[in-house]
Amino acid sequence: MEKPRRRGVVMAGPRYRRTAPAARRPRAGRRTVMAGLALAACLAVTVGPAAPVGGAVHGLGRYYGQRLDWRGCVLGPDDREGAALERAGARCAEVTVPLDYGDPGGRTVTLALSRIRATDSRHRIGALLLNDGGPGAPTIGAPPRVHTALKETAARFDIVGLDPRFVGRSGQIDCGWPVGGLLSAGSGRASFERQVALHRDLAARCRAAAGDLLPYAGTRDAARDLDVVRGALGERRISFVGLSYGAHLGTVYTQMFPGRFDRMVLDGAPDPRHSGSALLPNQLPEQEGAFADWARWTARRHGTYGLGRTREEVTAGILRTVATAAVRPLVVGTGDEVFRLDDTRVPVLFFIGLVGDFDRQRSALAEQMAMLAEAAEGLPVTPSAPATALLRLLFGPQGSPSGSATQAVLCADRAAPRGPEYYWRRIEAGRAGHPLLGPLLGNISPCAFWGAPREAPAEVRVGARVLILSATGDPRTPHRDSVALHRMLTGSRLLTLEGADQHGLYGLYGNACVDDAVNAYLAGGRLPDTDPVCGRR
Repeated sequence: MEKPRRRGVVMAGPRYRRTAPAARRPRAGRRTVMAGLALAACLAVTVGPAAPVGGAVHGLGRYYGQRLDWRGCVLGPDDREGAALERAGARCAEVTVPLDYGDPGGRTVTLALSRIRATDSRHRIGALLLNDGGPGAPTIGAPPRVHTALKETAARFDIVGLDPRFVGRSGQIDCGWPVGGLLSAGSGRASFERQVALHRDLAARCRAAAGDLLPYAGTRDAARDLDVVRGALGERRISFVGLSYGAHLGTVYTQMFPGRFDRMVLDGAPDPRHSGSALLPNQLPEQEGAFADWARWTARRHGTYGLGRTREEVTAGILRTVATAAVRPLVVGTGDEVFRLDDTRVPVLFFIGLVGDFDRQRSALAEQMAMLAEAAEGLPVTPSAPATALLRLLFGPQGSPSGSATQAVLCADRAAPRGPEYYWRRIEAGRAGHPLLGPLLGNISPCAFWGAPREAPAEVRVGARVLILSATGDPRTPHRDSVALHRMLTGSRLLTLEGADQHGLYGLYGNACVDDAVNAYLAGGRLPDTDPVCGRR
């Protein structure tokens, strides 16, 4: 198996040639990311503008003290993201970090970041770093969105987007997978055994392509990178807004560097005990709740989508479509691009669509399910351009980079059970009450065939004055997880949005109560006196 070429990772020593810096590489097309998610004592450091304790703990001083070269963000004529950054006034730079913080004189990783500088220098607060989750989501393009959400307070922050190690412009890992990696176990033992073989192969491909990098893909190393960026920016403390997995990264940072953060917003924050390979199974109750809400919404629009007049009819129809796909894969598309969707793939499309409760989101999912119902009847169907792009990402090699990065983080954060029988029992237990989503969220993954993590799973041991955001119906990071994290992080506040099946709130959902509360905190630095509660509309 040929090993894909890796960029952004530099080998120490004369035998190796430096690869092209990550932020200078040409990039074809627009990056698309599949959503998904992922503490303890680390390098002890004291607060300082650019260096760890004594200026050179374990030789890290040169990383904290590096000077950044800010320049344009556009990498080529097709770089729409870079062009959008520059229109917003952003500039881009690179930061060098150790691959292994235990060996700072060895190989390094080049991280790409963008920045929209504060324009109100007299009232400047500091740097606000962002992470859009995933894990494995590029975040270099996020500053314009957050700049808009901050309104007048944006002028007081340097807003910084960072592609985490092995993601996007920061040395993207790509294991050369034929699919994106997220699949259901299907309807029976035979399809599950095929999944076991597939995920074993996906893990083998990652060992061949990036086995020397995988041990360093975990959240703790990403948190160490954040602190190096803090130092390179010349900041004593950073502020941070993390979405989904990004909220987990923020939590880890508070534990490893408790004196280094100022204002921190954890949006859709998971319970650290559900990080890594425990992430997906934990979502099952909330996913079923979002499924039921979507089915009720769709039933009220039977005249438009034809999927059933009641929630029960809609649910039964979806399950019939999956049962048909188990016998005869559904054919979607014509001509040169045809997708064949069996019972391991149809549930994935449904899962991806259950991310929010806007009418446009629910409509898009209903249209996809109506299309699949027609395909189940043997009718020719042609997906829309957005649906085709999604099918490529999920079930084609186009999804390999994002899927590889996601699994690299999840597998590095927490060891997964090894034996296939464990997963089969979990799948059957989930299938009993959740026939559509149980076999998907309980399925085996490449982590079952991964090497053991270098570090123990994250734990919360000290409090932190942070603002946690959570919707009661969040299908990806359950509200109960944010409640649990709030209890762990003494001194924190929990802002709850009631009645919303939404993942990601600040600057995304358009709820003025949420956005105003976050902006007041970021502007003034003071948490609310009590835990706020906002209504959906």
